[in-house]
Amino acid sequence: MLFWIYKTIGNTVDSTSDFFRIEKNNIEPEKGKVLIAEPFLEGRYFKRSLVLLTECNKHGAVGLVLNKPINLSVDEALISVANFKGSVYVGGPVDPNHIYFLHTIPDLLPNSIHIFNGLYWGGDFEVLKNLIGQKRILPDQIRFFAGYAGWGAGQLNDEINENSWLVSQLEVDEIMNCDNEKLWEKSLRKMGGRYKMWSNFPENPGMN
Repeated sequence: MLFWIYKTIGNTVDSTSDFFRIEKNNIEPEKGKVLIAEPFLEGRYFKRSLVLLTECNKHGAVGLVLNKPINLSVDEALISVANFKGSVYVGGPVDPNHIYFLHTIPDLLPNSIHIFNGLYWGGDFEVLKNLIGQKRILPDQIRFFAGYAGWGAGQLNDEINENSWLVSQLEVDEIMNCDNEKLWEKSLRKMGGRYKMWSNFPENPGMN
């Protein structure tokens, strides 16, 4: 595998450590941006994950993992709601017993928090359940998450400086209608350069 990397990238890098170093792309972590995990980041929640930042400031950051569906339907997650076609995703390791949601219907949900370009999170939960019961919400207008990801002051920047995350951007329709199995690879290919080759790197290099 190391020979394949050297052969593929030629003289563009001096070592594999350089090859897997994240280049500065002038995109700062902020609300609405997406974190793409580097290929070797481990863990149930963050391995090959994309995390949408729903809040990011000097006090810390909050985000939702976009591409980790779990075996739980919306009907099971939301008591008194039935026949709603949709999945629940692992949002992150913090507060996993509570449901959080992204949506594009702020006019219907009071107290929604704007993220960017017509994408919102949160809102009045009782109103939400009533709207679903009345069939006034479509599955592509809302996404549900169990838990969220959180970073304390300075923690996310430290992880970015340690090459754990590449900061990028997705369009709202990509976030709301993502291809879970391919989102990580597609997002890296879109970044181009070395990141396009990262997308082909196997999850278990020792098996190749």
